[in-house]
Amino acid sequence: MTELPAVHAAHTYELTAAVRDEIRALLDTAFEGEFGDHDWEHSLGGVHALVRDTGGLLVAHGSVVQRRVLHEGRSLRVGYVEAVAVRPGRRRQGLGHRVMGALERVVDGAYAFGA
Repeated sequence: MTELPAVHAAHTYELTAAVRDEIRALLDTAFEGEFGDHDWEHSLGGVHALVRDTGGLLVAHGSVVQRRVLHEGRSLRVGYVEAVAVRPGRRRQGLGHRVMGALERVVDGAYAFGA
């Protein structure tokens, strides 16, 4: 059985400019040009889950960013999932599932709920 690549989690502040550029390029490719600057801004400021292949190529990404939701007069911290993508050609291999699993752990540990 082939071992799946590891998921690495990092906060936006830990990502170098080069890594941020890699993420943006992956998102542009995965969303076929439909991932705009507004979408990009919404994906920053939280925790990113990154998967690289054995050659170091970024093949999957997702992030969870804090948002506030008002409910019955209460302000709740919500983990909002953004920018989940898998490189074309690497889809249907469980990589998106692994990214979402890592993001779920962040939501479960840090937020009232996820969205």
